[in-house]
Amino acid sequence: MQKEQEQFEQFKLSMYLVPVLGFFLALWTLYWRQGSPKVQKVSRLSVTLTLCWLMSYSLLWTGAAQTSEFLTLRLLYLNSLLTSGYFLLCLSLMIRLWQGKSPRLPLFSPIAERFIGKRLS
Repeated sequence: MQKEQEQFEQFKLSMYLVPVLGFFLALWTLYWRQGSPKVQKVSRLSVTLTLCWLMSYSLLWTGAAQTSEFLTLRLLYLNSLLTSGYFLLCLSLMIRLWQGKSPRLPLFSPIAERFIGKRLS
């Protein structure tokens, strides 16, 4: 019974890390202050990663629309690399969760705790 509960908890945590869609679940959890401290940490990390990706994506897309053809292709290529990196990062964090390791990132976790934690928790 304990193992099933642990697996369900890991599944729930990995749902927060699904790219783009997990953002809304994590935001809901943080807004209503639901879940354990571990759920709160994963939710903050998910929101932070998604917001960083969305801001970078928007800036690169806007830059590509405003520049010459020479830079447009490069900015759109960089945008696709950024999006692929975001999806792979979320996938690797889910794998770390299923291995029983902490889904902590050196750069993003402190930012998530400092800024998102103060605003939504």
